[in-house]
Amino acid sequence: MEKHGCLLLHGFTGGPFEVEPLAEYLRSLGYECRVPTLPGHDQELHELGRVSWRDWLDAAAGEAYEMSRRYTTMDVIGFSMGGLLSAYVANRFPVRRLVMLNAAAIYVSPMMLIRDLAERIKEHDWEHWGRVKKVPLPATFQFMKLARYAKQCELGRVAVPTLIAQGQKDQIVHPRSARYIYNRLQGDKELVYFAQSRHMLCFEPDAPEVFRSVGRFLSPSHTF
Repeated sequence: MEKHGCLLLHGFTGGPFEVEPLAEYLRSLGYECRVPTLPGHDQELHELGRVSWRDWLDAAAGEAYEMSRRYTTMDVIGFSMGGLLSAYVANRFPVRRLVMLNAAAIYVSPMMLIRDLAERIKEHDWEHWGRVKKVPLPATFQFMKLARYAKQCELGRVAVPTLIAQGQKDQIVHPRSARYIYNRLQGDKELVYFAQSRHMLCFEPDAPEVFRSVGRFLSPSHTF
């Protein structure tokens, strides 16, 4: 049986925990998953203000290079900012299939952000907002530079088969982002919306169906 690797890239201000549930699901299917921590994303985000958007690209490329040496075939999954990084990787390495989860091409829908805040006040869920408060302003500018670069230089070049998954209640990435990405990609592509999901797609009510959709898409028997 040939070795098959899967690289999962997390989002801005997040960490491996954002995609670890999906990685565990894929491991149960026989995939060997790598979920690195991107530069500046230590537990307290102390180093986030000292890195540039190119550091994130270099880190993603370095991980992909190591995996391309280790595995016969490789898939890449990117969540939020990681979705933008995954496009960069797919354009430079022998990626078999690409999955983009709530990829941040068009970010921050103000009305959805307000609705989400109201829900979190009602649920007393402040963990996410406590972490966001730690984000240095320069880091936000670096993220914006990365998003602009990916839209201008990377998305339109992606030719590998790609699954785009988008939560329709996403309060961080506008749901229109998925359609924007879909229209830019060059290869075979699929677009799936999840009606009950906000930004943290791997922890939302639709998560089991998200995992199954990714598993089906990555299956060697899946046809386009």
